[in-house]
Amino acid sequence: MVFPVVFLKLADWVLYQLLANSCYRAARKVRNYGFFLRNQTPRSSSQQQAASLFPSASHCDVGNNIRSSQTLVCDIHGVLLTAKTFFPYFMLLAFEAGGILRAFLLLLSCSFLWVLDYELKLRVMIFISFCGLRKKDIESVGRAVLPKFYLENLNLQAYEVWSKTSSRIVFTSIPRVMVEGFLKEYMAVDDVVGTELHTVGNRFTGLLSSSGLLVKHKALKAYFGDKKPDVGLGSSSLHDHHFISLCKEAYVVYKEDGRNNQSCLMPRDRYPKPLIFHDGRLAFLPTPFATLCMFLWLPFGIVLAIFRILVGICLPYRLAIFWGSLSGVQLTFQGCFPSSNSEQKKGVLYVCTHRTLLDPVFLSTALCKPLTAVTYSLSKMSEIIAPIKTVRLTRDRKQDGETMQKLLSEGDLVVCPEGTTCREPYLLRFSSLFAELADEIVPVAMNAHVSMFYGTTASGLKWLDPIFFLMNPRPSYHVQILGKVPPEFTCAGGRSSFEVANYIQRKLADALGFECTTFTRRDKYLMLAGNEGIVRENKRN
Repeated sequence: MVFPVVFLKLADWVLYQLLANSCYRAARKVRNYGFFLRNQTPRSSSQQQAASLFPSASHCDVGNNIRSSQTLVCDIHGVLLTAKTFFPYFMLLAFEAGGILRAFLLLLSCSFLWVLDYELKLRVMIFISFCGLRKKDIESVGRAVLPKFYLENLNLQAYEVWSKTSSRIVFTSIPRVMVEGFLKEYMAVDDVVGTELHTVGNRFTGLLSSSGLLVKHKALKAYFGDKKPDVGLGSSSLHDHHFISLCKEAYVVYKEDGRNNQSCLMPRDRYPKPLIFHDGRLAFLPTPFATLCMFLWLPFGIVLAIFRILVGICLPYRLAIFWGSLSGVQLTFQGCFPSSNSEQKKGVLYVCTHRTLLDPVFLSTALCKPLTAVTYSLSKMSEIIAPIKTVRLTRDRKQDGETMQKLLSEGDLVVCPEGTTCREPYLLRFSSLFAELADEIVPVAMNAHVSMFYGTTASGLKWLDPIFFLMNPRPSYHVQILGKVPPEFTCAGGRSSFEVANYIQRKLADALGFECTTFTRRDKYLMLAGNEGIVRENKRN
């Protein structure tokens, strides 16, 4: 019963808002657009006027210790973030939570969004992105997907002022559910006041709540009453001037500063909190143009992924490398092939960093010899298309140890002690089981790079992981063999299994320039998917 009510309200709203108000606004925009093409200036007259009213945020004294007890208010759009529009974040939400068809519909809306005013444009994007979606899916995207893109577009200039204050309140017309998780988890915000959305049961209708779109200066008055906040940060937009004028001190973050000076972007080493885990398929910020390019590429990408899979399955290693490189796959190999010890009855144990499910496949291809890989929770589809032998583990330490011992007696074995993939330059804690099984251990530093789609997921369909990776125009893998672990650093040399695991983790991290962590598979899945990352198969009697 949700959708009839939603569409009746939507029809009434469109007739009034779109037809009655927007036609006039569209005509004005079309007229003004031609005028501004003939009269382009570095800064509009309204922004020049704002410059005389409010100083730039770069002029704020951040060395004053008194700020440690002050309260700051600002918006995330145009202030904390350098992005000019919030469209990419709605696209991320539509694609990751709603699927490819909803994302395509949002892209099509760009054809008329530019003629709408800010409020109506925001309402349309909210409706397309939220209508019919479950609360938990939206919250998952806000927690696991959006923070990466927010951090990459964080304004360093605004953050320097932000970080010096003790209390921070964000007022935004963006739906609160889209930004609250990031602001509280990474930015240590005290409160978020944003636009609230209408829901029926556990689903969003895509319409605003009865309070409507949040008006920042009114919300600030309602929140603080007669008390004035100490510092206000706003954009150069006239909509923000009334908002920050209600503060004791007011500063403006100009868009021009961020566009002309790339140093305004927050570097990774200065993130308020390290970004270790994130989810989602898109590896780029989906601006309208970038999203259009993605949809144009999709048909070719699917065909190309199928071709690359067939090449890996059907052709010998050297031919697979040749045809794979012609299709755009870049495989770089560094190091030397480990020499086999004729006295050893066991195979060599390769210990790899875990970037995607294809790590063992690319290692086998680089070495030009078959390997056996052990893994957890591998999908049936991944097993079918894998060109090497794969064996599932059970997470029972004794049973898994016996299985790996048997496989080592039959040949070389590949293990990924992290137990799960990590996209960022960090290594998760290594399980120590592998160190108890062999004395010939060869660490392999592996790293993968993508430009369009991530080949890993925590909450999506795992069997699509290899396909998404191979759909990238030019995916790349770097394989670096570090050489066998010296005997004195193995269990046979008197070291404990934990010491061996930590030693190898550090060697691999140094080779890749990564940082070691104590996070585990369980930590990753609890954060990104709300579970422990264990796939339980349904057994039919």
